[in-house]
Amino acid sequence: MKDVKSVIFSCEGLVLTAQEKEFFASEKPLGFILFARNIDNPEQVRALVNALRASVGRADAPVLLDQEGGRVQRLRSPHWFEAPAFGLLGQLYDLDAAKGIEACRLATALICDDLNGVGITVDCSPCLDLALPVTSSVIGDRSFHADPNIVAKLGAVVALEFIENGIIPVIKHIPGHGRGTVDSHLELPVVDAGIEELVSTDFAPFKQLGHSPWGMTAHIVFKQIDPERPATQSAKVVTDIIRNQIGFDGLLLTDDLNMNALDGPLEKRAERALEAGVDVVLHCSGKLDEMKSVAQACGPLQDASLKRYHAAQSMIQPPPQDTFSSSQMKARLDHLLELVN
Repeated sequence: MKDVKSVIFSCEGLVLTAQEKEFFASEKPLGFILFARNIDNPEQVRALVNALRASVGRADAPVLLDQEGGRVQRLRSPHWFEAPAFGLLGQLYDLDAAKGIEACRLATALICDDLNGVGITVDCSPCLDLALPVTSSVIGDRSFHADPNIVAKLGAVVALEFIENGIIPVIKHIPGHGRGTVDSHLELPVVDAGIEELVSTDFAPFKQLGHSPWGMTAHIVFKQIDPERPATQSAKVVTDIIRNQIGFDGLLLTDDLNMNALDGPLEKRAERALEAGVDVVLHCSGKLDEMKSVAQACGPLQDASLKRYHAAQSMIQPPPQDTFSSSQMKARLDHLLELVN
C-alpha cells in the first residue's frame, strides 16, 4: 500500500464512467465514499462497490457511507432499514437507560446487516457532538444528548456494535461540533469557549472513545486554541487537542473539503489539512475536475498513517455468520421506540 494516496474520493453516478476508472487507477485513493446520488438498489450498489475496488486493484479498499439514522442515512426504504435518529435514542435512554442501550444495539445491528449486504465497510458514525442550546440544526437530533457522559455511553454502544459486525465506525466531528452555531456546510463556525470548559464538555465523549479506529474532524475554529485555522487545518488542534488531550490515535480524516467553512482552492484546502497532521482528506462531490485538483495535493499515505490504518483494520471482527431475524429485531426496536413516539 505504499503508493496509496491520502485521499478518499466519490463518484458522480450509479456506475463508474471510463474516465473515473482511469483516474482512480492512476491516482490510487485510499478508498471511496457513496452518497444518495450513487444509490438505487442493492444489486446496483454492490456492483458499484465492486467496481470502485477493482479500479484501484484492492479488494479491501474501504468504502464509506453516512448511515447514522434519522435525517442522515443514504440507504433508504424500500430496500433498506430506516434507522431512528440518535436524538430519539437519547430520549429513550432518559426514560429507561437499559432500553435506550438495547435500542442503540438493535438499530446499529440492523444498519450493519444492510452495509454488509452491499459490501460497505466503513460507516461515518457515531456522531459524538453535544446537543446544546446553541447547537446548529445541522447537528440537531443527530446528537444523542447534551450530557457528554450519555453521549459517550451511547456512542460506545454503537461503535462496538459496528466493530463486532465487521464495520469500521468513524467518530465525528472531533473535537466537537456542538458549540457551532452555524452550519459548516455553509459558513465557518467560531467557538469562543475556553479550553477547560471544552475539555469537560465537548471533548469528553471523544476522549472516552479515544481508542476508536477512525475519526472525522470538525470544520470549526476554536478561538482559544487556534484563532486562525479551523480544527481540520490546525496543527495545534490536531496535535495538542485531538492527539494529545483527547488521546485519539486512530486514522484521522477530514470532513468534506467542499464545505464552505473552508476557504481557498480545493488543493490548498487539502494541503493545509495534511500539513496540520490529518491522515486522509475526504472529497465528496464526485466531480472529476475537482478530484484532479485535490489529487495534486495528496501524496502517499505517510508511515504513521499507514500504521493507524492497519491498526484500525485489525480491530474489526468478521461479520457474524449466523443469521438473525431482522423482522423480529425491527419489531422489538419499534416496541421500544413507542415509549418516546
